[in-house]
Amino acid sequence: QVQLVESGGGLVQAGGSLRLSCAVLRTIYDIGDMRWFRQTPGKQRELVSSITRDGKENYEDSVKGRFTISRDNAKNTMYLQMNSLKPEDSAVYFCNVVVPVVSGYYWGQGTQVSVSS
Repeated sequence: QVQLVESGGGLVQAGGSLRLSCAVLRTIYDIGDMRWFRQTPGKQRELVSSITRDGKENYEDSVKGRFTISRDNAKNTMYLQMNSLKPEDSAVYFCNVVVPVVSGYYWGQGTQVSVSS
């Protein structure tokens, strides 16, 4: 089984920064793509950013230039550095990882990010 543990959410003022972490525990499998999603009440979960195993990054347009995704394959950990935060970035952020060998993907429990104006 694959377990994901997220950390780093919290309350910050507009213009501030937060760093989210997602650690993949208890797995013997190589991790493929890793992704960050976010969700606000009443809306669908949306993809914020993704990173391949070899480090290719992608970002949703509204976060380009403000967020940076990274990963440490040796630690099976992914990060999301969020700078210049805006109130509209407020959401529950979820990490998601792909495990190619079992053709599956797994979700973290979510971490709340709140940005005050």
